[in-house]
Amino acid sequence: MLVVVALGGNALLKRGEPMTAANQRSNVRIAAQALAPVAAQARIVIAHGNGPQVGLLALQGAAYDKVETYPLDVLDAETEGMIGYMIEQELGNLLPFERPFATLLTMVEVDPGDPAFGNPTKFIGPVYTKPDADRLAKEKGWAFKADGEHWRRVVPSPQPKRIFEMRPIKWLLERNTVVIAAGGGGIPTMYEPGANRKLVGVECVIDKDLASELLARELDADLFIMLTDIDAVYVDWGKPTQKAIRRASPAAIGAMPFPAGSMGPKVEAACRFASATGKRAAIGALADLSRILTGEAGTTVSADESGVVYAG
Repeated sequence: MLVVVALGGNALLKRGEPMTAANQRSNVRIAAQALAPVAAQARIVIAHGNGPQVGLLALQGAAYDKVETYPLDVLDAETEGMIGYMIEQELGNLLPFERPFATLLTMVEVDPGDPAFGNPTKFIGPVYTKPDADRLAKEKGWAFKADGEHWRRVVPSPQPKRIFEMRPIKWLLERNTVVIAAGGGGIPTMYEPGANRKLVGVECVIDKDLASELLARELDADLFIMLTDIDAVYVDWGKPTQKAIRRASPAAIGAMPFPAGSMGPKVEAACRFASATGKRAAIGALADLSRILTGEAGTTVSADESGVVYAG
């Protein structure tokens, strides 16, 4: 059995926590304890978020003004290595010594013609005043949008087109290696238009869940799980009428409205995987992972379902 698990950012840093290395390691240790029973019984590929970590590196880089800050694709690569190292170590402490691990810096191709490049929507980095935002927009060519009463940089969030490291990932899985890949949606890259087809990095953010779905689909995974800090997908979230969805068909849940900045991409990714493969995708909380596997917790999206079944 092959399972692809996408860890949400809460697996590395809880809301409101200081972004220290010790806090991140502590949270990775908790995630490893949930993942270890799955890894002991199945082949596993682990993806993860990296938004807060990229933001921190960008701020640290901006504090040193003698050189230009590193671009987003380089920061993505740095965080893939850092987070993968922590996952390898903490999960490795719980599995037999002989079980191999590998973290792959994963380049993901995007299309230069993707409409997202004409409408940057993904907030990154700190908040700014309007005068500071205007100054940085002029100096660096960045795009800014209002986020409440402040302004923040926005970058495009194009669709993942191809994962370049698919063959090495498959080779590693043949040796029962625990693979950490496509962290933060992968390192965004594209071929420059023209005859030379030169591969370059891109200043954008690929959605982690959509990239993880592409990874799971290309690997022909038996199960694709997205772990977050919410125990299921809810309708009427935050209202007295809220209800948790236990099982749903891709068509049924895909027709429901969910916020683009939170549950929307997860539901979209689950629908894509279930529709394309006929296999199960699930969304739920890290602490419920063992029960998500059996369908007792979380939300399972499957082509075998004919509608929506609510929990309880």
